[in-house]
Amino acid sequence: MPQDLLFDLDSVDLTEAQVSMEEVRAHNPQRFEFEQLDGIAYFNPEEKIAVSVRTLCEDEFWTKGHMPGRPIFPGVLLLEAAAQLCSFYTCMAVESGNVYGFGGADRVRFRRVLEVGDTFHLLASPVNISAKRSLFKTQAVVEGRLAFEASIFGIALPPASGEE
Repeated sequence: MPQDLLFDLDSVDLTEAQVSMEEVRAHNPQRFEFEQLDGIAYFNPEEKIAVSVRTLCEDEFWTKGHMPGRPIFPGVLLLEAAAQLCSFYTCMAVESGNVYGFGGADRVRFRRVLEVGDTFHLLASPVNISAKRSLFKTQAVVEGRLAFEASIFGIALPPASGEE
């Protein structure tokens, strides 16, 4: 049964990043191998939607061991990518100064394998956002087809040791 997408990707130009990685990094602390977004292609809080882009490359840390001979993007990293998009959205919407972490997931479904060479878009739409927690519906779309969906819970992280 085909699932409806959270947003019509054909309605906007997704070829250029609307939000630079520098701005994403100003809100999301993940770096190096754990930076799972390549940019924010579309961000519109009035429409309650954010769309990120991610291209899977053969030099990424997971390609050697997951699965040898046919590198498949690990589902846990797809969840992490969705959580990072939700964290960015929450930071932009709430402006609390908090860092938001992955608090949980519900109704997770992997509907298509993502492999090296795939470019996919993550869609995030808030259900509920506050300074302490958030809930988003998320999806991943590759070649116009739904590859993943989940409800993502975010939580405000306590300050790091030595921070106020």
